[in-house]
Amino acid sequence: MRPLVCLLAVLALAAPALAQRAALDTVRAQPLDGGKMWLFEDSPTEYLQETYGFAPDEAWYRRARLASLRMPGCSASFVSPNGLVLTNHHCAQSWVIASDRGGEGLLDNGFTTTSLDQERRVDDLYMDQLVAIDDVTDAMSAPVDAAETDAEREAAFESAQAAVTARLLATRGITAPDPDADDFVVQIVALYNGGRYSAYTFRRYRDVRLVMAPERALGFFGGDPDNFTYPRYAADFAFFRIYGDDGRPLATPEYFPLSAQGVEQGSLVFVIGNPGSTSRGLTVAELEFLRDAGLTGTDRFIRTREAALRAYLATGEDPEPDQLRGRIFGLSNARKAYGGRLAGLGDDYIIARRAAAERDFRAASPAAAALIDEQAAIQAEKRQYAAAYRAFPTLFHRAYGSALMKRARALAMGDAEAAAAVETPPMILERAYLTAEVDAIRAYYGDQGLALPEGIDGPSAQAAADRLLAESLAATAAPDPQEAEYDLAVALVRGLLPEIEAFQSASAGLSARERDVARRLGRERFATFGNAVPPDATFSLRFTDGIVRGYPYNGTLAPPMTTMYGLYDRYHSFCSSGASDPCEWDLPQRWLDAEDDLDLSTPVNFTSTSDTIGGNSGSPTVNRAGELVGLNFDRTIEGLVRDYIYAPERGRNVMVDTRLVVEALRNVYGLNGLVTEIREGTLRR
Repeated sequence: MRPLVCLLAVLALAAPALAQRAALDTVRAQPLDGGKMWLFEDSPTEYLQETYGFAPDEAWYRRARLASLRMPGCSASFVSPNGLVLTNHHCAQSWVIASDRGGEGLLDNGFTTTSLDQERRVDDLYMDQLVAIDDVTDAMSAPVDAAETDAEREAAFESAQAAVTARLLATRGITAPDPDADDFVVQIVALYNGGRYSAYTFRRYRDVRLVMAPERALGFFGGDPDNFTYPRYAADFAFFRIYGDDGRPLATPEYFPLSAQGVEQGSLVFVIGNPGSTSRGLTVAELEFLRDAGLTGTDRFIRTREAALRAYLATGEDPEPDQLRGRIFGLSNARKAYGGRLAGLGDDYIIARRAAAERDFRAASPAAAALIDEQAAIQAEKRQYAAAYRAFPTLFHRAYGSALMKRARALAMGDAEAAAAVETPPMILERAYLTAEVDAIRAYYGDQGLALPEGIDGPSAQAAADRLLAESLAATAAPDPQEAEYDLAVALVRGLLPEIEAFQSASAGLSARERDVARRLGRERFATFGNAVPPDATFSLRFTDGIVRGYPYNGTLAPPMTTMYGLYDRYHSFCSSGASDPCEWDLPQRWLDAEDDLDLSTPVNFTSTSDTIGGNSGSPTVNRAGELVGLNFDRTIEGLVRDYIYAPERGRNVMVDTRLVVEALRNVYGLNGLVTEIREGTLRR
């Protein structure tokens, strides 16, 4: 009986896994897995009519396009007829810091103005308004398709792009384009990985002035613990104003007026902005490579550098702490973003759902099936370099690499002048960066079952880094190249360089082949499905529909919106009680003084099923009437899988409620003139 008992035990242990595999075999693709980042040049009016009984007319689309703006890294919008612009505080943060005239502490203290003459011009900030869209697929595709090699395709693309750009700018009287000075710029956007091309002509506004920004404590209320989560209570908004050539506020007839009612559970909303990039057109083989090799090194890089900067900030030694905090914010945001993506790719259900969509694509198009197989073969080749993909792309990083390793590389290449030009960061950062680089190199050799080279063969990466700092001449600011022949760090890098060069050559060729297959696959996808599957995000203007709705999480329910009761509860629960130190939910004194004057039932943030991604920060959220109801600023961490698939059951996007903006402006900051402008359009003086 013992063999039978053992067999039954094995089957019992295997049953959950077998059941899971069986369940995954039944996974089916959903109609909107490719998302809802709709193009203005190919708007889905029929879908909107069938889904919501709402068919926007051309006037609706025109205002939505012209009232929306793009700024570096983010989105924004006109919210009055006087050039007033609304975006997120975190989009404005670096410009707030740049506007500080020394000792003002604008990031922590906030910035307010009560008259036009106090509005402060921000150097180098510009905002783009999409004024024209032209289909240039034929002009771009024909020369690219005729090219035979990757180099020829690149040259053909650049030549065609220059010709299209010159032609479109000439219609606006620009015969010698200067992107640093012209009032109009043209961007050729490859849609469906080059299956289609659109030429976007932007009106570029260069006189942008800071009008109002709340304190960082409110703009990033909850800090890193609340980032990519919900319920949220962040006052993540800021105002700018665009001025015309005459030095007066720009007249902007197309803007989003403020909604008097706001939103409620079940409201239809549209988020209009510039989603940065998505990877929904990737094949399953590509996704699996990203999961296993492509993203893991990047994730490790971000985590180690963020930890190093936080440790340095804690010393209080940095002369520009606001700049340092800005860099930490960027890294912490990226850490959660990449962690969420990896978690999504590690979910067997998500991969199964993408595989189901791929099977449907194969069945609909034999040409697509052949291209998918071709892409899979390329990924198999890339896996031969998996250890290198994890280690090499972030080695010798310009901003976050150790000075010792950069000097060692220069000396190994015989460039003493370059070695002497390398600046050394503060030692706490140098040691952390070097330790992380040594750890990555050790992992590279370990992944291949190879012995560690001398110099990093100690008991740990930290011990090896300390030895290099103590013994290598590359640790000094001006190393003597005559002594480099037998230096530990130089020898380490000299041994790595041939492998790095071989990897770079191979990866460049593989990437070129990938791009070519992706271009042909994108064209086949559009030919097969049309605009039912929107193209991947390209940091160009899109709009997405959604419903205001809470969702189940952590064994309970997240409400569709939060209120100021919750904002103050966070403060009292974590900060005034001493439960958290330092406290990410702290409030400035003027917010504490205003507590009794505020309507605490005012909504702060709300959430919807809209399809957003990075770059949508600052995007206006409007209702059917095109009235402003919110300001997109985040997604939940469950929703980070949206880089690869739109799964509305997985998390939500998160928005600032405009009712919070009005309540704060009026009863915390005393900016009644600004409230009147966004409510009535009246320009303050």
